[in-house]
Amino acid sequence: MIYLDNAATTLHKPPEVAEAVKNAILTAGNPSRGAYGAALSASRTVYDTRAKLAELFGCPRADHVVFTANATQALNTALYGLIWSGDHVISTDLEHNSVLRPLYDLEARGAKVDFVPADKRGCIRYEDMEALFRPETRAVVCTHASNLTGNMLDIARIGRMAHAHGALFVVDASQTAGAAKINMQGMDIDVLCFTGHKGLMGPQGTGGLCVMPGVEIRPLLRGGTGVHSYDREPPQEYPARLEAGTLNSHGIAGLYAAVGFLLETGVGNIAKREHALMQRFYEQVRGIEGVTVYGDFSSPARAAIVSLNVRDYDSAEVADILASEYGIAVRAGAHCAPRMHEALGTVQQGAVRFSFSYFNTQAEADAAAKAVREIAEE
Repeated sequence: MIYLDNAATTLHKPPEVAEAVKNAILTAGNPSRGAYGAALSASRTVYDTRAKLAELFGCPRADHVVFTANATQALNTALYGLIWSGDHVISTDLEHNSVLRPLYDLEARGAKVDFVPADKRGCIRYEDMEALFRPETRAVVCTHASNLTGNMLDIARIGRMAHAHGALFVVDASQTAGAAKINMQGMDIDVLCFTGHKGLMGPQGTGGLCVMPGVEIRPLLRGGTGVHSYDREPPQEYPARLEAGTLNSHGIAGLYAAVGFLLETGVGNIAKREHALMQRFYEQVRGIEGVTVYGDFSSPARAAIVSLNVRDYDSAEVADILASEYGIAVRAGAHCAPRMHEALGTVQQGAVRFSFSYFNTQAEADAAAKAVREIAEE
């Protein structure tokens, strides 16, 4: 199988990731729940993973790296923990439902939400965002890169804009964590939400948020934390205030190994390889008669994603042909990005998404392009 659905999850991981998960399953106790060897070892692994993620993302404090089950939980934690009725929020048409649905719910509870519109290439104008700020604007919430088109936003520019207006900046890095350079301090990011199973190449069931000092997030969940057990309220200090319940220490051990691989290999080198594979595929399919490619490919700053349609075929039909006749795994449909599909005009047809990872090859990119050509010609 040629696996090109890495924007959903990376299938091929560094081998040390699986080994770390296996060892943790066999040896790890419950972190922060005991003073015996197995529990202390798990606690050390959890802390060391926080430290590696803080290094990777430019977060100034390891204890402000909070673990969740995925980016969806991280985004819900950030949004429900920061935004009240009466607050104003700015977001974009590029967003995944992990951002959109919490914002729609908060809007129903009395918050005000504005979306920066995207054009037919899936691009926004930063001037349009600037015009949306109000005195009551509490936060800007946006993705780093669209999971549908791969278009990447200039988050450093948005961060400066948000802080100039006294607003917080929350970033959804689901498509870029591990695959693009991110520095919270240099990019004025207040809360960075990430998942562990995509560009970070870790296990599913891992994710989290990095919180800059001084940003106070109300807990989304309440329960046991292993400390302050007699208090009615959760602990106030990070990370315990946002980590109710037992952590996925087995998955976190795998994430530790994955981040170690990323730091050793270099995020810049990974991004360069993924971009080259994406560009190789794009150059071969963009001129095929009957193929429509979506997104802006004029900038080298983008995620390694190419979404397209073949004539008027339903995107699911094309994906099925790719899987059954060519052994190529892609994703079709709406990709949980409804506003982007509205901007692209693909609500009914959906789109076929090819997404590349560090472990894909040039031969796989060529085979996928050849398959698209043959389907279009047939």
